Amino acid sequence: MKKNGLLGFLLILQLSAFAQDEPKSKFTTAIEDNSYYIEEAYNQEDRVVQHISNATLKTTDPKFFNYSFTQEWPFFSQKHQLSYTVGFLFLESNKINGFTDILINYRYQLTSHDAFITLAPRVSLIIPTGDFKKGLGNGVWGVQFNLPASKRLSNSFALHANVGYTILPNAEKTASDGSIYKSNSWSSNMGASLIWLTSANFNIMFEALHNIWGYKDFDNKMITENNTILSPGFRFAINIKNLQIVPGLAVPITLEKSAHDMGIFFYLSFEHPF
Repeated sequence: MKKNGLLGFLLILQLSAFAQDEPKSKFTTAIEDNSYYIEEAYNQEDRVVQHISNATLKTTDPKFFNYSFTQEWPFFSQKHQLSYTVGFLFLESNKINGFTDILINYRYQLTSHDAFITLAPRVSLIIPTGDFKKGLGNGVWGVQFNLPASKRLSNSFALHANVGYTILPNAEKTASDGSIYKSNSWSSNMGASLIWLTSANFNIMFEALHNIWGYKDFDNKMITENNTILSPGFRFAINIKNLQIVPGLAVPITLEKSAHDMGIFFYLSFEHPF
């Protein structure tokens, strides 16, 4: 899977080689917001800030609720974007809850909307603010890389794809006997979203994301796990002068080796000049 991720990354970079030769597309105006599980490769416009709330609810036992807040700022221009993400997690029907690890993000607008394909690579610093003993964090500093790519296909459709990798050196783990040990941990992600632009202010969405993560257990044996998330949803925009509000809803289905779970995903974004 690592090889497939590298091939996907190289393919996106190969497509970007044609970016500067493409004429500006003349498509109708549409919502350019984040997909729910897939990043869209659009940095914040100069002097425009965005506040994003995500929440995932799983009602099957044990109940699960995850909330995160992200704030995105342009850094001097649209070429550079800074953001942070903080989260709060409820686990095991609220028997365990608390803040998760914080992400500090930098994203570079490598190619623009006028390009054949829009690219905005991101690097994130993971700060170990969550309690790993409770399952709320990893217990170590880490780094995450992600390459979002976006392509407006027509007036009716847009396509977005991501390839990403996360490194957590010497992450703290709990063995079956309750003892604590350290292991280098990694994860990778590949996914895409197809957006149906039914109107300028309403989108129907379908996202697919595959995650793989690995670490060594207490006996130094490599453990790998994976899941796939399929998520149909929708979003719409409410424009009030210079303020754009984008609520949205999705029904993510998580497929694992021996089971699957269904949840509800809530999205709410506020975007305005400053």
